[in-house]
Amino acid sequence: MLDQIPLEIQSEIMKRLPVKSLIQFRSVCKSWNSLIESPDFIAHYSSQQQHLLVSYTVNYEAKYVTVDDDENIVSVTLPPLVNKLRTIVGSSHGLLCFFGDVQELTEIGSAVIWNPCIRKAVHVVVPRVKLDKTYRTLLGFGVCPETFDPKIVKITHRVDMESVTFIPWQVEVFTLNTRAWRSPYSSNLPRKSIYVDSDQVVVDGCLYWLATDRIALDDGTFRSYNLIVSFDLITEEFREVNLPGRLAGTSCRFSMYKLGESIAVLELGVEANKLVYRVWMMEDGVTKSFYNLFSFNSHSRDPDVSIICVCGFRKTDEALIELYDRPSSTRILAAYDPYSETINDILIYGRHSSYSVYYCMETLLLL
Repeated sequence: MLDQIPLEIQSEIMKRLPVKSLIQFRSVCKSWNSLIESPDFIAHYSSQQQHLLVSYTVNYEAKYVTVDDDENIVSVTLPPLVNKLRTIVGSSHGLLCFFGDVQELTEIGSAVIWNPCIRKAVHVVVPRVKLDKTYRTLLGFGVCPETFDPKIVKITHRVDMESVTFIPWQVEVFTLNTRAWRSPYSSNLPRKSIYVDSDQVVVDGCLYWLATDRIALDDGTFRSYNLIVSFDLITEEFREVNLPGRLAGTSCRFSMYKLGESIAVLELGVEANKLVYRVWMMEDGVTKSFYNLFSFNSHSRDPDVSIICVCGFRKTDEALIELYDRPSSTRILAAYDPYSETINDILIYGRHSSYSVYYCMETLLLL
């Protein structure tokens, strides 16, 4: 029966199946096993299955679950390699990157790239890590959309913002295919006066970080403003993205998330003694302009329940929010629908810690 169906058609059918089925199909016959494990099939496999990975805390113990679009919740067990690495750098193309366990004397840290679908993890040694009061090393993570090669970007820069002396950025790139660190292809590093935040977003083949630029003025003082720094995972070029005037001011409190296939900048303000969340969406194009998608306040459906923060967004534009129930001292993950202005619980309850949410899609990378 299988012999009557061309292998090309079999391949196209399999590319639409869940990862769990493909893992089982590898034991059906040698031709299927060779097909599924081939680099071309792995690179072009595109499952429609997407979910969220949620990390939270219960009784001071870290918990991880996945949530699909139908709000089915499945508990996730981290691999042993990740046990000491509690910092999640980011997610890209179904892979997650963890970082931590830095040895201060040797300045050597550890990173792990993990595919939760096939339960495979790869350890990466991170050299020359600095985490003192003057310098800081942060990582960025993304999968190159052209080669499907996972990359880790290591940035070390000065964090002493009171100093008038700025040290140029030191940047290295690790690629999983070569298993080695090297200099980026492009030498156009960001200006040394720019300081980047550790939280990242990966959109359309680029890494994005929130950043602050501190410019020395003629009178000896400094002027600071907010911006976004991007890193192209193909060309390995850094670029700057300007924020709207009201977000560029350093007095503004804001954060950045992935929303659909773009960036959402969340501005936190106060109106009528209530916290107000304004969601700004980045448009495509050379200018990378932003527009106000929607806004909502911290008012909840119940006077005993308050909105603590926004954790991320679903592809349906719903804001994932953390609620605090005062009578039970319980934190609840919920979804705010901006169109119906309703809040629905996702039935994940935690304590003592905020929720962190990461996009995940099914992938065969690392197989």
